[in-house]
Amino acid sequence: MSTAQKPKAREFSDDELSDLVASTDSGGRTPKNRIVALLIASIAFIWSGFQIWIADPQFALAQHIPFARIIGSDMTRPMHLTFALFLAFLAYPAFKGSPRSYIPLYDWALAFVAAGSAFYVFWFSRELSGSARQGRLTQVQTADVPILNNFEGLIGSTIYPQIIVGTIGLILLLEASRRALGPALTIVGSIFLAYSYFGQGWLIPDLIAHEGRSFNGIINTQWLSTEGVFGIPLGVSTAFVFLFVLFGALLDKAGAGNYFIKLAFAGLGHLRGGPAKAAVVGSAATGLISGSSIANVVTTGTFTIPLMKRVGFTSEKAGAVEVSSSVNGQIMPPVMGAAAFLMVEFVGISYLEVIKHAFIPAVISYIALVYIVHLEALKNGIPALGEGASLLTMAWKTAVGFVVTGAAFYGVIAAVGFLRDAAPAISTLVTVLALLGIYLGCLFVASKRPDLELDDPKAKDIKLPVMREVFPTGLHYLLPIIVLIWFLMVERQSPAKSAYFAVMTMLFIILTQRPFKALLRGQADVIAQFSLGVKDLVDGMISGARNMIGIAVATGAAGVIVATVTRTPIGTELAGLVEMLALGNLFLMLVLVGLFSLVLGLGLPTTANYIVVSSLMATVVVSLGAQEGLIVPLIAAHLFVFYFGLMADVTPPVGLASFAASAVSGGDPIKTGFQAFFYSLRTLALPFLFIYNPTLILYGVDLGTTAGVLQAVFIFIVATFAMLLFAAATQGYFLARSKLHESAALLLVAFTLFVPNFWLDRVQPEFNRLSGLEFEQVLEQAEAGDQLRLEVTGPDFNTGQPRSVTLVLNVDETPPAQRAGQTGLFLMPDSDRMVLDEPMFGSPFQSALGDFDFYGREQVELSAVLRPADRLPEQLFYIPALLLLFGVILLQRRRQTQPAF
Repeated sequence: MSTAQKPKAREFSDDELSDLVASTDSGGRTPKNRIVALLIASIAFIWSGFQIWIADPQFALAQHIPFARIIGSDMTRPMHLTFALFLAFLAYPAFKGSPRSYIPLYDWALAFVAAGSAFYVFWFSRELSGSARQGRLTQVQTADVPILNNFEGLIGSTIYPQIIVGTIGLILLLEASRRALGPALTIVGSIFLAYSYFGQGWLIPDLIAHEGRSFNGIINTQWLSTEGVFGIPLGVSTAFVFLFVLFGALLDKAGAGNYFIKLAFAGLGHLRGGPAKAAVVGSAATGLISGSSIANVVTTGTFTIPLMKRVGFTSEKAGAVEVSSSVNGQIMPPVMGAAAFLMVEFVGISYLEVIKHAFIPAVISYIALVYIVHLEALKNGIPALGEGASLLTMAWKTAVGFVVTGAAFYGVIAAVGFLRDAAPAISTLVTVLALLGIYLGCLFVASKRPDLELDDPKAKDIKLPVMREVFPTGLHYLLPIIVLIWFLMVERQSPAKSAYFAVMTMLFIILTQRPFKALLRGQADVIAQFSLGVKDLVDGMISGARNMIGIAVATGAAGVIVATVTRTPIGTELAGLVEMLALGNLFLMLVLVGLFSLVLGLGLPTTANYIVVSSLMATVVVSLGAQEGLIVPLIAAHLFVFYFGLMADVTPPVGLASFAASAVSGGDPIKTGFQAFFYSLRTLALPFLFIYNPTLILYGVDLGTTAGVLQAVFIFIVATFAMLLFAAATQGYFLARSKLHESAALLLVAFTLFVPNFWLDRVQPEFNRLSGLEFEQVLEQAEAGDQLRLEVTGPDFNTGQPRSVTLVLNVDETPPAQRAGQTGLFLMPDSDRMVLDEPMFGSPFQSALGDFDFYGREQVELSAVLRPADRLPEQLFYIPALLLLFGVILLQRRRQTQPAF
């Protein structure tokens, strides 16, 4: 059989691609029975309605319903999972060969039993909070139930209904996970449950072994408490993720997806390798609102991949570009594949802080991917699609556009602020009326042009869209996005409340855009257009709910892992295992953590992926860094494991996004995966860079001051320039094809621009090292705002082996004489050293020093105090780096045969 005939290289039809996305994201079953199909659609629609209702910040839509006033997270989470489980067994077939045109009776039974198990927790939430969640289980005597009398010898004289329900629910949740997400999460969850029960054995290393937990205790924790299935991950899915997924689905049904792709092609299609650049930008735009890299690949890839192939990209490279850009969408705020909301809960910082830290790495990664595509076009002589244009000119226009947009946004902020000060009683009404007026104005402009139609990428003649024709047709799609950003960034509201108002805005738009356009165009079919708007709304509500099935099931199943980590030694001892394997080398530790995160993420969707890897590996990065004297911010550690976990969507042998792209391109999925991994090297380099230089994620940068904003702009410009050089080095092309030593020089320049403090640390020490006995004196002399580091050494509580940790002490406005007492440290000077006793309960350093044995023969001591040293600015090392870059430019200019941009 020839290569062209192999199934793996077959290009899928549109129907097959739609089925691929449905099978992955919303369920591949399409019942022919109209009543059954209507039931599934109705349940999905009701689920969306329920989520909007519980998100209503004032319950304005249901303020007259008494029940609405008492519903809390202990009830909303089980109800959320009830909908998800019921739809999972109806929408997802059990196996590839299972019927898709009808629902077998066993799936009906499983759907009702699984949903009933979750609904039980909803219905009896109060009883469970007073019994099971406090460790007390309701008992039923077998002799009191006639039907059970004959089974007393088998099941015993006492049964626990809650345990039975919990066991059934847990098993069916894992089965729903297998159907919706593949076997990976089900296998991992089952392994963690087995580990929790057995605790020890020949497969379990002694380091993480424990006595094992009782069956009842495991079920109580996993299903009946708020630690396991109904814990934080499912709570985030219930409160935040659903609304953002629903928002994205409504925006897509309204036509925004096609509008964004048209904008990308209008802006970039005329450049060298234009379809590939448009694929990157289009995927970035859809990734802003999408929670699925696979759906992103197929949605944008069906149009971009054939056009990339047309201008000269191979099937594998075309697919790899789409994979890289689509997976990158998962690191792009504001959704980040739902990880942004989980980070809020896991890290304990605000949503705006998460966005602030994630923004620069995501943006420069996308900019670098556009540049990589440009270099591919230069290397291979790929022409523009149509009349050529300049990349630099396009970049300049984009930058000007961002500046103008930013200035206009700040102008609106000032105007609204003035209105609230001048007329607070009517400010809200005036703002809403102004927004309505802007919406009608946008529709008026759009009505003067025909609605955008989907293009056929396989058409013989391709006519690229023109920006001045495309841009006005969808301005109203930007309004709900502006509403979302306004409530998040200006009003400083919660993500749930912000998404709620954005969804409500979107519901209004999707209902009214068609009839308003018909009126403005003087058409007579206003009622028919309104009916189409209602259909779009219903389809969007249903689509949003069906897209949430996998995410809800994933967050519930991942809760099993979170609870196991909490209740067993694996969460605290994994750091020791990694440290042992890395032989104490910090960089090697980070490489191992990255590999573990990559392996743990194999086959998992973004949300479950992040929950698993962050639960196991994030604290490992922080604790091992502290032992080696590197203070790693917790958010940096979470972003580190998140980035590596995402690469599982790219890399073979799983690489779900790569398989989806190859289905569109007809290329080899393994070759596509390896090429996409090569394009994604920049995404793998970033986590290491912001671990060693946290300012790359704006850690410690105050954006509330002018100096902080200027510092952020400087960091962004330097990081972007460095990332472009990194891309040029890894692609082997800059102004011309690079020789090995030129690529090495470019890597060195990029590294220096990213982490200049690495070289400064080799020339001047970052801290002055003082004896622990000088701690109190140094602390008293420090100025408010200074930062000291404390090295603590002593025996490990579990192993008795020596260990060390570095603590950060931020000096505040406390009077100097009282500062030592405020730390909670018990200081005991002993001749030439400062011995420590166990810290005061509730003090800042209690948990940080919890792994030390304060009662052994070897004492814990404050071995050193590190005070920041006065030294040269690290930016001085930019000078030799730029000189080296200038040398590379001179060498390559002699061989350059075509313009670099």
